[in-house]
Amino acid sequence: MKLLSDDSPRGWLARLLVGLTALSLVAAPFLFPGAKALGVAEKIAVMAALAASYDVLLGYAGIVSFAHVMFFGCGAYGVGLALYALGPGWGAIGLGMLSGMALAGLIALALGAFSLRVQAIFFAMVTLAVAYAFNVLAAQWTDFTGGEDGRTFRVPELLRPGTHLPFGLTGRTLVYYLVLVGAAATFLVLLRIVNSPFGRVLQAIRENPLRAEALGYRIAIHRTLAVLVSALAAAFVGGLDALWLRYVGPDTALSFAIQVDVLVIVVLGGRGTLYGAVVGAAAFVMAENYLRALIAGAASATAGWPLLPNLLHPDRWLLWLGLLFILAVRFAPRGIIGESANRAKN
Repeated sequence: MKLLSDDSPRGWLARLLVGLTALSLVAAPFLFPGAKALGVAEKIAVMAALAASYDVLLGYAGIVSFAHVMFFGCGAYGVGLALYALGPGWGAIGLGMLSGMALAGLIALALGAFSLRVQAIFFAMVTLAVAYAFNVLAAQWTDFTGGEDGRTFRVPELLRPGTHLPFGLTGRTLVYYLVLVGAAATFLVLLRIVNSPFGRVLQAIRENPLRAEALGYRIAIHRTLAVLVSALAAAFVGGLDALWLRYVGPDTALSFAIQVDVLVIVVLGGRGTLYGAVVGAAAFVMAENYLRALIAGAASATAGWPLLPNLLHPDRWLLWLGLLFILAVRFAPRGIIGESANRAKN
């Protein structure tokens, strides 16, 4: 059994995009100075790993779930509340990460045990209801979670922005690389899982569950394990993101906007490819942060033209983002990586 998967992106375009994204993230603190640029790079890393964990469900197992952001929130709240209650220590980080992942794992097992025997749409509705209840609980349990205001906490001194390290690094840069390494490790573990015999069984169940069951595979058990693996990965990534933000609250850890973003990233990059999560996250997060500025520049350049300045108003950047997504789905229905793999095959 190999430790790492030898599955590489298929097609020259896929290899180019994945390679450029990986190199840019590694060199981001030196190539793109500034707090905003580093924050964008951190979000790309987090969203890539989170979308990859969701692709295990949607792309490989064929399971539609709306509870993925809840698992992400379990990890974020686990780390955040542990540091808030126990103080800025490495032990608190470890305890919080394990607690968050354990809670996510228990919820995932419960969802799998009681819901995966029903039809897909009913399972999706159950996950939506559970995620909503978890969001409300976090927002209203003020004494424990901080309610809508959340909790701000301190991290170990080595990870604080004011800490200066050798080679021109700071504590903030160290946290970034900690998040990047954790996200990359999560991605590699998931890549190994989907290319294992277990991953092949998940794909067989996705394509024809009745045939897979006739061959002797326990569909409910495999789907439950898929939910469990996905939940543990999402919780781990959530804990890493909380370390970066030094804050945890419903808006940053349990917002349904995060769930929608993850779904868009998976579709944009390509379902059932995993590498699509990396490229999709880079494209989506970059558009989310810089499309508004590009539209503002275009509006200034067309100031004397009829209608265009109004259409290119910066406040309408979401409209243009939506149009770009529609075009991407129209001309690349398999996603960026999926289309690259299809062309390489042909």
